[in-house]
Amino acid sequence: MKRRTAREKALQALFQIDINEAAPEEAIKNILRDEQNDEYLNTLVNGTCGHIKEIDDTISRHLEKWTIERLAKVDLNILRLGVFELVYVPEVPANVAINEALEVSKRFGDERSSKFINGVLSKIKDSIEK
Repeated sequence: MKRRTAREKALQALFQIDINEAAPEEAIKNILRDEQNDEYLNTLVNGTCGHIKEIDDTISRHLEKWTIERLAKVDLNILRLGVFELVYVPEVPANVAINEALEVSKRFGDERSSKFINGVLSKIKDSIEK
């Protein structure tokens, strides 16, 4: 499975976890159906779920005139994936993590999602690099 596909499927799994309170393993199983599981997909979903409090705190600190509760669930989960890769997956360059989050947002978010996600993730990247 390509990493972009793993990211898209991870978003779908995180959305299920967020909305239906599914367990990570159950959500992954649901989105894969008959497809083969992927190590990077598991890393993204389990890693994001395992660090959700820290990730949400990071997102909250970098929002301007927004609260995390007001974010669309799709945008929130794209941000969560992006932050997970920025902070916890050192082999993925920061710009790649951001660009991939933008590509996923173009497919799953609305017309304003990618600009918003780019702004938040860029601020987070800048704060990490300081």
